[in-house]
Amino acid sequence: MKKKRGLILVLLAILCLIAGLGVFYFTQRQQPVNCVEQYLTNVQNMDFTAMETLLQSKDMSALDNADIRNESYADFFREINRKMTYEIRRNQFDMANGTASVTVRIRYIDGSEIYKETTTEFLKQIVSSAFSGAEMNEESTQQLLASILNEKAQTTEDQFQEADIVYPVIKTDSGWKIVSLDDETVKIMSANFKSVEDEIQASLDSRSDASGETGVSSVPTAEEGDIISLSNDKFSIRYTKFRIANDIADSPCLMFYYDYTNNSSSPSSPMADVVLKAYQGGISLDPAIPQEEDEAVDRYMSDAIQPGETANVCQVFSLNDMSDVTLEAGEAFSFSDSQLATQKIIVQ
Repeated sequence: MKKKRGLILVLLAILCLIAGLGVFYFTQRQQPVNCVEQYLTNVQNMDFTAMETLLQSKDMSALDNADIRNESYADFFREINRKMTYEIRRNQFDMANGTASVTVRIRYIDGSEIYKETTTEFLKQIVSSAFSGAEMNEESTQQLLASILNEKAQTTEDQFQEADIVYPVIKTDSGWKIVSLDDETVKIMSANFKSVEDEIQASLDSRSDASGETGVSSVPTAEEGDIISLSNDKFSIRYTKFRIANDIADSPCLMFYYDYTNNSSSPSSPMADVVLKAYQGGISLDPAIPQEEDEAVDRYMSDAIQPGETANVCQVFSLNDMSDVTLEAGEAFSFSDSQLATQKIIVQ
């Protein structure tokens, strides 16, 4: 009887030991998951100090490269990141080496449409300020951009994307840490864009390149009979006429006239909405200023064209010679392939 009782006690002790080891293993296995969950909760709350404590590298500089810690855009990024959600999908745990790889599926805001709308509105307001004579320094320009971003984040319908990220986690003397801040998390926190100001600058550079910078270009093709005519939710344009005149340097120039209709809900201008490029002999033509005054040229730069209003406007290009000119029109600051229209002008 005593032998049986002793055997039972031994078995119970073994079972307790196994159970204890199981609980210990489960507790240890859960710690890297807890680390990642705390980290992503801090991402949602934009708590940079708490994020840094959970990084082995302590390097958060990538956030500054993306403007995420720029105080001017703090409200915008808080609005974006609070809508982010996550789900732990897998935990590859190596207890012996004190490492783990935690896979997380993250659902986050794709800000492409927000940035597109912001860029368009920002440049409309910059054009308006320039014509009103208002001077804008770097601080006021940044404040304007931040204000528009916040507005568009509130009014643009949320568009979500999902991404699976594998977070390498390591056990340190101060607890479990994520190895480093990865590019994918930065991309998620910035709503899919590398930098607010870089995106605006890229749009400006693109607009500048498309406005007639001299150089060999990929020249569009146009057939006789083609005319510039296109329409979208922002504007409609349609060719009306052209004529040859002289510019202020007394050189020949092409004056290209078209009707511009503002299809948006706020005042705008073709200068802000339309990219019109002209080519002659495979070379892009420079913009020009005509010798004579022309109200259609002034209207091209005006910001006072109201929603639903149509105005006849004119853009002017220097001519290299009297050969044919090919023109191409499209939407300015488009983040995707926009509709294009081409036309051939027989100069003489």
